[in-house]
Amino acid sequence: MGMLSLPGFLSCGKKKDFSLSSVKDAHASDNDENAERGNWSNKGDYLLSMVGYAVGLGNVWRFPYLTYQNGGGAFLIPYTLMLALAGLPLFFMECSLGQFASLGPISVWRILPLFQGVGITMVIISTFVAIYYNVIIAYALYYLFASFQKVLPWSDCFSWADDFCSKTRLVSDCNATLHGEIVHANYSFITNNNLTCINGTMNYKPVQFPSEQYWNKVALQRSSGLDETGNVVWYLALCLLLSWMIVGAALFKGIKSSGKVVYFTALFPYVILLILLVRGATLEGALDGIEYYIGRQSNITKLMEAEVWKDAATQIFYSLSVAWGGLVALSSYNKFHNNCYSDAILVCVTNCATSVFAGFAIFSILGHMAFVSERPVSEVVDSGFDLAFVAYPEALSKLPVAPLWSFLFFFMLLLLGLDSQFATIETLTTTIQDIYPKVMKKLRIPITLGVCILLFFLGLICVTQAGIYWVNLIDHFCAGWGILIAAVLEIIGIVYIYGGNRFIEDIEMMIGKKSRLFWLWWRMCWFFITPVLLMAILVWSLVTFSPPTYGSVLYPAWGTAVGWCMIIFCVIWIPIVAILKIVKAEGNLCQKQANARSEACCSCQALPKSPVGHSFSCLFGFSVQNHRMVWVGRDLKDHLVPTPLPWAGTPSTRPRCPKPHPTWP
Repeated sequence: MGMLSLPGFLSCGKKKDFSLSSVKDAHASDNDENAERGNWSNKGDYLLSMVGYAVGLGNVWRFPYLTYQNGGGAFLIPYTLMLALAGLPLFFMECSLGQFASLGPISVWRILPLFQGVGITMVIISTFVAIYYNVIIAYALYYLFASFQKVLPWSDCFSWADDFCSKTRLVSDCNATLHGEIVHANYSFITNNNLTCINGTMNYKPVQFPSEQYWNKVALQRSSGLDETGNVVWYLALCLLLSWMIVGAALFKGIKSSGKVVYFTALFPYVILLILLVRGATLEGALDGIEYYIGRQSNITKLMEAEVWKDAATQIFYSLSVAWGGLVALSSYNKFHNNCYSDAILVCVTNCATSVFAGFAIFSILGHMAFVSERPVSEVVDSGFDLAFVAYPEALSKLPVAPLWSFLFFFMLLLLGLDSQFATIETLTTTIQDIYPKVMKKLRIPITLGVCILLFFLGLICVTQAGIYWVNLIDHFCAGWGILIAAVLEIIGIVYIYGGNRFIEDIEMMIGKKSRLFWLWWRMCWFFITPVLLMAILVWSLVTFSPPTYGSVLYPAWGTAVGWCMIIFCVIWIPIVAILKIVKAEGNLCQKQANARSEACCSCQALPKSPVGHSFSCLFGFSVQNHRMVWVGRDLKDHLVPTPLPWAGTPSTRPRCPKPHPTWP
């Protein structure tokens, strides 16, 4: 694509690009196209940051369990379809949007100011998630340090255990043959009389593995419920502080520093997964675990159940981290002509392949655990916290050189969590940078550290004795409906209000002209399939809502009320901002609505048709010069004039492109 420039009367000259400030951001370097915000040092930094953001803890502790629960290998069919129909279209849209505008998740809605509340919702939800996500990283750090012992502290029932702790199942009673008659008796009677239980008649005592009691009694010091806050668990608080120190250190120079850290944090988990898979495959019972995961135990009839398809769509949606604002923020640092299409394909495929690969490593070792404990695989498989901090540590404790395998596993969890946390905090700092660019130029490091310190103190409630209940509560409410609502409004706003065809033209400015056949699939998804699927998931989630629980512990009514308050606080900004935009706009009601939808869009009648196109140079107030974006107007809302639009039957109040400002270079 040739060099693109402004019309002559708005030209900023050929020798220097327009800049809002003469102060150069430490975030940017001399080689960056965008001297205001900076760009990724190279494409590898960006791709690994995106992979690290998308590939998180859910790929290890949720996907394998969902696959096992929903028909094994058969689950890959709806999973792949949902990737193509819902995950990839949204992922590609957000990457394109961020790269095109070079703005974060709030400021990017200058394209559609009426929907700016959607960006605010994304950032607030990311803030809530950042608070509790680092607590999970703190758990991984605690177990990592606990692995530096010759004997793992959860390998047996030590002094902290109670009478229900046992490494094996304990028979409570059973049927046996006594003097030619079948009798039912407790197990002590059976053993005292040298009798043998009849197969299939044994009842077992309710026992807990050492790893389960260690998790609840030692690691968490878990209280009886949300009502009993208890004390701050000091060692978890220190681990939380350490995790925030790591995040702050990695982000002190923004993408310039985090882009280098991810070469280790994004790649090394794959090395550990491979090591765990090779070790697990050599263990007895490993094949049984893999059979349950994706082998002959697969059940194709499960595909007839709607719940399976809902689980596939939900897992794809959350595992790709769409609608959190992070994809827009990370992509906003790309160079303008970066091929965001191929990037989206690569990252999405890598994410899904990682989920499948992780399942083999998890189930091979769980299969061995089932073999050793003489139980079916179905009784040792779990997901979430119970998999990461109970079932899998218990399985690892049965291996030779158990501390080594435990260290590797929790180090992998640590790295997976940190990658996602880096991108989440970068989303927050990018938002601050777009709103207060001059402040961030001078105070990037203090502001980044300040964000980390503030979130650390907010997270202290999650490392009390009731902390796990708060973590579960925030995850149950904030990481669910709010994201779905934001995603639905995002795709509706861009496709149906801003214009899907206009958006495709914008993408072609970056990646080059494509055929109509190329865009056929994306049009079908963006205009119909993806929004319908997201609406279906949202409605299903609302209809099947159940109050939050943690295991068998029910939440008090006030706890559920707090959860509702959190999600309302996240989404309430969508109508508030829309109303404010309409109220502040000029003209009658119809003109106000049109103005609020496009306050930054000039009529373009003054501009000749150029490769830049109407939507890019006017709607954003940007143009492309010397292959980079420059801002050509600070406040276009001051130039609102009634202008008859060629595509509208009646005049509408829209801003006309302003004349050159005397201070422009």
